[in-house]
Amino acid sequence: MTRRPRSKSESTSGDRSERGILRALGRLVVLVLLVSAVVLGAATFATTLIERAEDADGIDLQDRPDPSSNPPPAGERDPDVTDPDDPGVSSYETDVETVRSDAVEDFVHAAVNDRRADHGLESLEWDGTVASVSRAHSYDMAHRDYFSHGNPDGEGPYDRFSEVDDYCRGYGENIALTWIDRPIERPGNGDTVEYYTAEDLATGLVDQWMNSTSHREAILEEHGGPGWDRGGVGVYIADDGAVYASHNFCHEW
Repeated sequence: MTRRPRSKSESTSGDRSERGILRALGRLVVLVLLVSAVVLGAATFATTLIERAEDADGIDLQDRPDPSSNPPPAGERDPDVTDPDDPGVSSYETDVETVRSDAVEDFVHAAVNDRRADHGLESLEWDGTVASVSRAHSYDMAHRDYFSHGNPDGEGPYDRFSEVDDYCRGYGENIALTWIDRPIERPGNGDTVEYYTAEDLATGLVDQWMNSTSHREAILEEHGGPGWDRGGVGVYIADDGAVYASHNFCHEW
């Protein structure tokens, strides 16, 4: 990997109860610090997988969309600095098209910038290094079977980025988990949907984030921290159709 230079024990049950409360409060404080102190706008979002077709009310599972259009290229995909755990392109074949993770990333990047433009915000510049770090986190969540900003090693979003480079003074993260080619129930309105194409999958991911307050705040810079000027999307598509997406935001020094 190429790197840039960087510049006594209590006996009563009452005491045990108090210690338990303090531990719980401590964990809550740690969680609040994770999502609001160093990493601004960090939030998770997972859809509900519908295991049986007969539970998929409101959708005709025989309907199929047209294949994706050509996504607008987001930007540099071979930066000088990358995360060594970046898995590269992953894919899943539906009966409409082969859904490639890089196409999903391009569509997500464009859709997020469209939402920002609707609210008078400048477009985010695509950052290939940030995208590489995002993609590595999506892959790690899939392969170590967790869904969180903090990984099993105790590293948060900014920790993972700072191991690779050091030019972001503000950093935020949205993550999402969904499935492709399987019926899912979207939280909120109970609608059932099934994704067969990269374009529809990307639209679904961005819609999930925009319909969740904390994710929307990150995208539209309503978090009270520094505004973003660049960002990167990292998608990993697992063999079973699970889709892990990480979108990281950066304010460069």
